[in-house]
Amino acid sequence: MRASRERLVLAADADRRRLESELHEGTQQHLIALAVNLQLAESSIDSDPAAAMSLLEQMRRDVQEAVDEAARLAQRIYASSLELGGLAAALRSAAVSAGQSASVDVSAGSSYPAEIVQTVYSCWLEALEHGRGEAPASITVREEVGELAFEVISSFSSDADPDRLRDRLEALGGRLTIRSEPDGRVRVSGWLPLAR
Repeated sequence: MRASRERLVLAADADRRRLESELHEGTQQHLIALAVNLQLAESSIDSDPAAAMSLLEQMRRDVQEAVDEAARLAQRIYASSLELGGLAAALRSAAVSAGQSASVDVSAGSSYPAEIVQTVYSCWLEALEHGRGEAPASITVREEVGELAFEVISSFSSDADPDRLRDRLEALGGRLTIRSEPDGRVRVSGWLPLAR
């Protein structure tokens, strides 16, 4: 139990470091480039209007990339779509944002405790982030007697961390199994109690 709790803390710290790194190396770099291009556009607006227009077009693309990247990071921190559109919509949206072909089958209801829904969503994000893209990922979510069950099938890369997923489920009283499939993909099955 102590080791599991320690892994949860370490995983949360690693997530924060990864987010900081992505903000620094991604969004912040886009904003710095925008500031530089804005200064260049200002200085060339009278002397070289064509160059200024080219810089403005590049800035438009950079702004869109920064907005998209910030939205992806915000979804990883907390998926507001879980509250707005429910679990099925959030799972589909995550696959679209990841640019991956995926199958989402949710036959469960839509009103579950936030920590349970966030856990299923986190497992799906892990599959999308660490999938090798060799075959479409899939997720199935259904309600069983007193439990919310889900199954993710994906081509997980070697940097995926199944212990982090297992620890999160076990902290909520759930359980997780991970099984390799004959086709090289991995089947992650989880069950979370709906009443604790």
